[in-house]
Amino acid sequence: MTEPGLFGAPRPPRAASWASSAAARSVMRGNRRRDTSPEMAVRKRLHALGLRYRVDAQPLPTVRRRADIVFSRRRIAVFIDGCYWHGCPTHFVLPRTNADYWRSKVAANIARDRDTDANLAAAGWHVLRFWEHLPPDETAATIAEVVRRHS
Repeated sequence: MTEPGLFGAPRPPRAASWASSAAARSVMRGNRRRDTSPEMAVRKRLHALGLRYRVDAQPLPTVRRRADIVFSRRRIAVFIDGCYWHGCPTHFVLPRTNADYWRSKVAANIARDRDTDANLAAAGWHVLRFWEHLPPDETAATIAEVVRRHS
């Protein structure tokens, strides 16, 4: 039976989910693109240091990629990469369930990260990448130093 859609019209049936279970799908849908805890901790410290920035912004209008923190005038793009999603060499563990899917998914994420870095560098941007497990104080201090150097 189809669920009613907008104005009572029937919705088309859903395609099969890529998730291995309903619980996995629910967890994955709950992941945030922005305002994650590590990102918020770094942003709080940068703000306390007097730095102002854009959040979840697209540095290059021609490339559909978004940086977590952007200093537009200084052309600095900051990424706080999640250990799981970006394949941290220290913390990433391949799941046993649906391993082939996750292996290719994380590999594609890493390749996209490298492509993003190359595109931004070619356009004259300075790219900073940090793992989510790094202490936010150290991350913010490094970002502040680079921002001040590019003033």
